[in-house]
Amino acid sequence: MSLPPLVEPAADLSIDEVRRYSRHLIIPDVGMDGQKRLKNAKVLAVGAGGLGSPVLMYLAAAGVGTLGIVEFDTVDESNLQRQIIHGQSDVGRSKAESARDSIKEINPLIDVRLHETRLDSDNVLDIFGEYDLIVDGTDNFATRYLVNDACVLLGKPYVWGSIYRFDGQVSVFWDEHGPNYRDLYPVPPPPGMVPSCAEGGVLGVLCATVGAIQATEAVKLITGIGETLLGRLMVYDALEMTFRTIKVRKDPEGEPITGLIDYEAFCGVVSEEAQLAAAGSTITVDELKDMMDAGKEFELIDVREPNEYEIVSIPGAKLVPKDEILSGRALSSLPQDKPIVLHCKTGVRSAEALAAIKNAGFKDAVHVQGGVTAWATRIDKALPTY
Repeated sequence: MSLPPLVEPAADLSIDEVRRYSRHLIIPDVGMDGQKRLKNAKVLAVGAGGLGSPVLMYLAAAGVGTLGIVEFDTVDESNLQRQIIHGQSDVGRSKAESARDSIKEINPLIDVRLHETRLDSDNVLDIFGEYDLIVDGTDNFATRYLVNDACVLLGKPYVWGSIYRFDGQVSVFWDEHGPNYRDLYPVPPPPGMVPSCAEGGVLGVLCATVGAIQATEAVKLITGIGETLLGRLMVYDALEMTFRTIKVRKDPEGEPITGLIDYEAFCGVVSEEAQLAAAGSTITVDELKDMMDAGKEFELIDVREPNEYEIVSIPGAKLVPKDEILSGRALSSLPQDKPIVLHCKTGVRSAEALAAIKNAGFKDAVHVQGGVTAWATRIDKALPTY
């Protein structure tokens, strides 16, 4: 959908800016007017990770005058496979500060504003209110719905992107001119149904493709050129190397968004059934180690996927993927004559599996808080984390 330019042009461009952006200036559709609009634009990136990296780098190079970054995390070595705005020397640093330094190296003319905080219902409206356009690169449903609802309430457009393994999705949402995220996904999937990138993985270069499309949409919205993805969902399959678009329309029966809600509760990060099952049936990795050292007899079940099990495992753990438990296929193979201890990577999937096997009659089963990650960081630090 064609839209008018999002911002007014800046008064002028300096000689340095004319030299820097000359390849934009000679494009008739961009020209001086479009570049002045980019200079005057204020864009906020939610996240400086896999998608935020190419978005921030290309918008900085393009001359977007003000870039904001919402990011509270620190750089981990596992980020470097896809989060190219960070480098080896940034491990352990604030992601926001690392991203700012990379942006300044790309383009020192950019004003970079950091919001080193977790985005929530208390601060989102104040933060978003400072910007013309939001680019969402988050990987959890609670934040996605929060971003959407805040943009609807403030009347702001945003560019949304999502990645998982080899697949990517991109769209533009602007409730005043077309659909919003809730028109595409009215309700979140059940807890544990859709794995995060931390659980399922992501091809690093996928981030470059999807993030570049997000940055392109941002430039088009700011300058008012071309046809945006408002009203369309672009779906990218990196393995098949195919792009397809799906029309997205406003839901005439959709509930109006009148305020912000408890998004963690709405998305059910862990289902209520899993929370009830884990209450009183959760042990720490220290307690698990004590059970092992005391020679207690129990069955340790790892409910992750086989490729995760190959990376790292707790000694003695038997692999039984969560889906095999939830479907009931693996229940007959579980021992009836000794306690069962479940674990996963961090404790979310094992809590869901715990609920299933308790419902099947394994009343003495427990799960391990923090999973194999806690084991590797507290008990056996020679093991890798991922």
